[in-house]
Amino acid sequence: MEPRRFDKRSDRPELGENEGVARAIVVEPYRRLRTQAGNALSAHSALPAHNVARSPEAKLDEAVGLARAIDLSVVSAGIVPISDIRPATYIGKGKVEELAGLIKSDEIGIVVMDCALSPVQQRNLEKAWGAKVVDRTGLILEIFGRRAQTREGSLQVELAHLTYQKSRLVRSWTHLERQRGGFGFLGGPGESQLETDRRLIEERIARIEDELEKVKRTRQLHRDSRKRVPYPIVALVGYTNAGKSTLFNRLTRARVLSADMLFATLDPTMRALDLPHGAKIILSDTVGFISDLPTTLVAAFRATLEEVVAADVILHVRDVSHEDSDAQSHDVETVMRQLGIEPGEQVIEVWNKIDRLDAETRERLGHLADRAGRRTVAVSALTGEGIERLLSEIEGRIASSRIVLDLVLDGADGAGISWLHRNTEVLAKAVKDDGSVAMTVRADKTKAATVRARFGA
Repeated sequence: MEPRRFDKRSDRPELGENEGVARAIVVEPYRRLRTQAGNALSAHSALPAHNVARSPEAKLDEAVGLARAIDLSVVSAGIVPISDIRPATYIGKGKVEELAGLIKSDEIGIVVMDCALSPVQQRNLEKAWGAKVVDRTGLILEIFGRRAQTREGSLQVELAHLTYQKSRLVRSWTHLERQRGGFGFLGGPGESQLETDRRLIEERIARIEDELEKVKRTRQLHRDSRKRVPYPIVALVGYTNAGKSTLFNRLTRARVLSADMLFATLDPTMRALDLPHGAKIILSDTVGFISDLPTTLVAAFRATLEEVVAADVILHVRDVSHEDSDAQSHDVETVMRQLGIEPGEQVIEVWNKIDRLDAETRERLGHLADRAGRRTVAVSALTGEGIERLLSEIEGRIASSRIVLDLVLDGADGAGISWLHRNTEVLAKAVKDDGSVAMTVRADKTKAATVRARFGA
């Protein structure tokens, strides 16, 4: 293994000293591509032209961050080049033996493999190393389990975890092969422990799915009620640790947890926000995305992520100071497409953390944005730079998608005036000399059609 040493104090959540923290190492298996002649290619020469692939070093750094997000003490980390995936242990026999010596000498309790392991591979590695082995999916599930605060979040994480655990019940442990006695006097082979565990998991999954279906219906009711109130929805999406929660706090003066830590926040938060010219919106902070996000988590969090689908404007927050910003953006767009959202006029790219860049780099990024024709805003959520321009961009985007109507109502039509206040954004209102009421309202296309039909605008 090619070792990489890390400062044990960096990227760690400030939870205080804890002598019981598990000692861990992080292993980044890197599958080298081969040419037709059989020669191994370097990491950089294997990159695709659109430059969205990550280097093994960058993937290793992210894996270390994930391990430290659950307060593991990462003793060492390194890259293990492999030519082919071994069915039994994923990596080669020589590397398994080499790591076994390192694990024993450093008294390692947990080995994080930044890849997807089969149950058999996980079992074999644990036997060879005498330590707990966690793959990327298990690690992300553990982080989500610790971050979930609300009942809904806990249910979604438990569903994803049980779905993952169900796939692990493939004779991974010998106790699962024991059989229970049958019914009646004759007994019989009965039901194996493995079958019992699988049945219990399936029953629990069914119950959670029923509860999440209720959550989905409740969220739909909330969305319907928000539609009746003329407040557009603006959703924040982005790669984990891109600065979404810091930007959310900057815009709304809220106190959502924000830290230099992967998945610092998990449960979605909504706050009302007044735009510069008086319009009001609802800003929604959502869970961060990550590369190779387990499909079980995407499915489990669909009820939460539907808030993004229903948003009028989506702010795609990017950490432009990160070396893998393009690859992170590609991963976020992939998940958005899974939700049925195509990047377009609905999305504003927010290039965050420009305070970490020098003047030359900022200017270069500005030229790149102009050539790409993207609608982007460069900001620093930490210092507040660019926030006013972002608010103006949000306001302009919302205004361009809404229609302004001038109406004249009978002064006695209290019900109609009340309906307009509930269902549209009232920009101006005045009582004329003849007692009629002149109103200027703004509404989305659907509501505008209703207003025209009802009031003859």
